[in-house]
Amino acid sequence: MLMRRLALIAAGGALCLGVLPTASAMTPESPTMAVASARATIKASAALKALRVRTEVTSGYSRDYFHHWIDADRDGCDTRKEVLLAEARTSPRRYGSCSLSGGSWWSAYDGVVTSNSSTFDVDHFVPLAEAWGSGAWRWSYSTRESFANDLGFASSLIAVSASSNRSKSDRDPAEWLPPNTNYWCTYATTWIAVKYRWSLAIDRAEKLKLRSLVVNCGNPRISLPSKAKVINDQSDPGGTGGSTGGGSGSGSGGLDPRFSYCYEAQASGYGPYIRGIDPEYAWYRDGDNDGTVCE
Repeated sequence: MLMRRLALIAAGGALCLGVLPTASAMTPESPTMAVASARATIKASAALKALRVRTEVTSGYSRDYFHHWIDADRDGCDTRKEVLLAEARTSPRRYGSCSLSGGSWWSAYDGVVTSNSSTFDVDHFVPLAEAWGSGAWRWSYSTRESFANDLGFASSLIAVSASSNRSKSDRDPAEWLPPNTNYWCTYATTWIAVKYRWSLAIDRAEKLKLRSLVVNCGNPRISLPSKAKVINDQSDPGGTGGSTGGGSGSGSGGLDPRFSYCYEAQASGYGPYIRGIDPEYAWYRDGDNDGTVCE
């Protein structure tokens, strides 16, 4: 719980997000996005460009492949309770084996306020099925478990009203946006950040919608989270195993101690690497000088 609380505290000046989806009469909204560690800021459009575009895999998904909720720090509170404790507007009383009493919560998706945590879901910002289709289909079981319980980046999980979460289901921003239009900019940039963190791809319709949102939001600067460790292992979706993982592109990686070429890094799940953000950028030649390699 401590790690997530520190991440939320760090969010204070991390991002300038969450304005109305039109260029006129925009009013800033309090950011809900936090970074897992201090990172250089980058234009949202550049962060979006760093995401690989791939056709989604639409078969083979099972929610059982993403084990949740777990008690990673063994303090008695599972991931769901950790998020509820961290995001409470009024702190609840904790008793017994992390039962919660009282407290209040606000749902960024639709503005609903509750004092009953059982009426709220903890949503995977990028839904599990969406993650599967965007690259998690080739992850190891342990990597999918880490994604499903990601407290290392406070925006990976969010407490929202059950009705808004069920409305969203497993749809991406091209298919669903929150009823609270004031939250659209934060929603778009957070979606980009989570996909970046986990080296997940986007499809063409998703990219077009995100690009439109970013433009209408004034292309804010965002602070990207650190990359999560991704291990690829397609041999046993419901078990454990591993090789190494996350990426995309061509080009020589003469300085990369692991791979000789970008396509090799990408095949293992690495990249893209962004100038000023990822130290791996210096290992490859940026042929088009666009600030991104292995894309």
